[in-house]
Amino acid sequence: MDGEIESMKITREDVENVALLSRLEMNETEMEQYTVQLNAILEYAEVLDKVNTENVEATAHVLPLKNVMRPDEVKSSLPREAALSNAPEAEDGYFKVPKIMEG
Repeated sequence: MDGEIESMKITREDVENVALLSRLEMNETEMEQYTVQLNAILEYAEVLDKVNTENVEATAHVLPLKNVMRPDEVKSSLPREAALSNAPEAEDGYFKVPKIMEG
């Protein structure tokens, strides 16, 4: 290939085959529409492949990621009465929830 990509072209038959394998029903208009759209995607990939990325470091994200952490400090917790004040149901100082285990 000598650095050049051979132009790939999606045919209507390719779209029909993928639709058949995927168990998708498509009418004639959809077949033509997907053929055009898939070819546009491949053309754009060809454009991107021509971009010189020789000195570009590989990345997983476009922006540098950094966790923003606050200092871990011991503080007084919320009083139990305040924590339970909006609970739909409370019993003996605990949240009361529906039973989810059978037994």
